[in-house]
Amino acid sequence: MNRTALLLATTGLLALTAAVVGLPRQKDTSHTLARPGEAPTGVVLPPATAKDGPVTLQGKLSGAYLMTGPSEAYAVLTVRTDKSREKKRVPVSLALVIDRSGSMRGQKLEDAKRAARLLVQRLDAEDRLALVHYGSDVRVFPSQQVTDEVRQQMLAFVDTIADEGATNISGGLQAAAQQLLPHVESFRVSRILLLSDGHPTEGLIEDSELLKLADTYQRQGLTVSGLGVGDEFNEHLMRGMAEQGGGFYGYIQDSEKLAEILRRELEQAAGTLARGVELRLELPEGVMDAEAMGVPTRREGHTRVVRLYDLAGGQEAQVVVKLTLSLESSKADRGVLGARLRYQDVEAARPVETYLPLSAKVTDDEALVRANLDQEVRVHAVKALGAREMQAAAEEMKRGNRQKALGMLDNARSLFGSSADALAGELADVDRTKAAYLNAQDETSVKREALQLHRKSLRTFGQNNSYDTD
Repeated sequence: MNRTALLLATTGLLALTAAVVGLPRQKDTSHTLARPGEAPTGVVLPPATAKDGPVTLQGKLSGAYLMTGPSEAYAVLTVRTDKSREKKRVPVSLALVIDRSGSMRGQKLEDAKRAARLLVQRLDAEDRLALVHYGSDVRVFPSQQVTDEVRQQMLAFVDTIADEGATNISGGLQAAAQQLLPHVESFRVSRILLLSDGHPTEGLIEDSELLKLADTYQRQGLTVSGLGVGDEFNEHLMRGMAEQGGGFYGYIQDSEKLAEILRRELEQAAGTLARGVELRLELPEGVMDAEAMGVPTRREGHTRVVRLYDLAGGQEAQVVVKLTLSLESSKADRGVLGARLRYQDVEAARPVETYLPLSAKVTDDEALVRANLDQEVRVHAVKALGAREMQAAAEEMKRGNRQKALGMLDNARSLFGSSADALAGELADVDRTKAAYLNAQDETSVKREALQLHRKSLRTFGQNNSYDTD
């Protein structure tokens, strides 16, 4: 999105009324939505910047002024890595974990085995690989360097995989971690690639237990990526595994694309410059809460912690933060949000911490606030609000609540349409989804559209750790 498009976009922002299905009937205290006939402010504030190591943190608030008393505001934070200077791929330590339960029977398992063979062929003697497959029980080819001799043994091991049993995801993960942890200090990147098409039925079966497992491994130096295959899988679990594990995820509806996804996963892992990335949002007095829109947040007193994914060279993550305020008037700039970025610099093998304070003046002059709104942040806020409607629509689609889903898609369309120049792509996504949903003839088709919409919403929030398999 370029600056010209953002500037033009704001001229099209229209006030959305409560008559739109599902939008709350309350005053817009954040001034996110433009009033009818309101001229654009023309304001684009320079972002504040903090940098140490290969990662830059940039951020800015809704505007130079905020309202006194109860109100809301937005901040946009962008975490961006430098382009990698290394031309040769760095060695990696991987564990590929394949679901072989009965529901994988047929083409899905054959495609998984083909993808595994291609991954084995792409690695070399500097890399380590463990192969794990699970049904009710778990079978392991131990982590070894991929020499020519070992490669042939691995290919033979893959050939023996046959569908059987239940879905013991935790057993597969635990076996993979046991293979990787002894070597974690010897590799810049160690990653578990989890592949499954179903819900856990043996071992740890609660989502919370499996997410805790991924969190534990991430803290021990292992990244976890979750790849879901087919229409019948727990997308919240697979996405959550990646979020807690600092990795990537994908909804792979066409299992033939597995090989391409594993190739991209290898490239991303080998190019990682920052791992264990987290944003800590520190709230000063007068800031009641901060919601990182579209991403899970944990609370630690007056701090909100957002875990991000591993970043390779040239990658970025963007977080839109909705702030709930109760501020007193201040002629001088006062702190509104402190953003503390922590990560492990992979190349330098050192922990890094940078701090970015964001501040604004506080006034009871609403006209002054509106005249100094930042047009870029305003568009990003509208984009995040629309993405939230998309996500809610996807949930209603899965539940079979047709009218609610359509109403939320209309909400998203109204939000994106109010900034059509900048958000034309998002607007087109909603239109395509609505048309496909209206034409869906069976439950499988509806689930497929819900999954596609859910993935699109995550991209719209600014998260770039999902694989596009369209």
